[in-house]
Amino acid sequence: MAGKRLLSSRAGSLPGFRLTLGFTVLYLGIMVLLPLAALVLKTSGLSWREFWGTVVSSRALAAYRLSFGGAFLAAGINAVAGLVLSWVLVRYKFLGRALMDAIIDLPLALPTAVAGIALTAVYAPNGTVGEFLDRHGIHIAFSYPGVILAMVFVGLPFAVRSVQPVLMEIDPQIEEAATVLGASRLRTFFRVILPLLAPSVITGFTLAFARAVGEYGSIVFISGNLPGQTEIVPLLIVTKLEQFQYGEATALAVVMLAGSLVTLLAVNFLQARQRRWAGHGS
Repeated sequence: MAGKRLLSSRAGSLPGFRLTLGFTVLYLGIMVLLPLAALVLKTSGLSWREFWGTVVSSRALAAYRLSFGGAFLAAGINAVAGLVLSWVLVRYKFLGRALMDAIIDLPLALPTAVAGIALTAVYAPNGTVGEFLDRHGIHIAFSYPGVILAMVFVGLPFAVRSVQPVLMEIDPQIEEAATVLGASRLRTFFRVILPLLAPSVITGFTLAFARAVGEYGSIVFISGNLPGQTEIVPLLIVTKLEQFQYGEATALAVVMLAGSLVTLLAVNFLQARQRRWAGHGS
């Protein structure tokens, strides 16, 4: 009885559902929906021929391939690397583990311009590592690999932090039971552990992908910004704005928004299916 009174008092101390729902809708409308609606409205100033000519130009198509294709590749790399790093941080105790754990979050704290300058200083032809690689015919800065490197750099924390807490919650007795039943360590990982981690790995992939698609500051320093080769869509949009071509800039932004939305919905759908499959399997 006392528990019911305590629960009732707690519920009564919070705002009602209508008030909180109204605040949520209002806040999302102002912060998210209103700017997006203004973006679409600004694009409506273009005729259909102007809009289509802008979004399917050879320069724009090359920028789409680099932004979305590069982000997908970088997110895949981060998904694998994030799983390995999470495993090391959770399952092993070693000197410097706390420092390594803190360094993973460094790309989140660094301004993107600082990250771009740092990567360029290291991988440029006259940089610390870039000079050695350049002598062997490997070019990182001012090329496609440099763009992927910057995308991997900014997206890694999301992949690690999505998997790490889930891995910490997995009961070690599950692995012990699989071992007792005769499963090897490799089979235990792929048949027992990985299905449990799959939703979080997909979440990390999604967040890393979204971060890489929208990245601008670090890429413009290391990519060289060559139209049709190393020019990303955000840079092309900024170029259009500098040329006072606001309609074309918003047209590219709408395509970027639609592509990101479709990709994220597809990944979330796969994630939901994976969770249902894992639930049926358990």
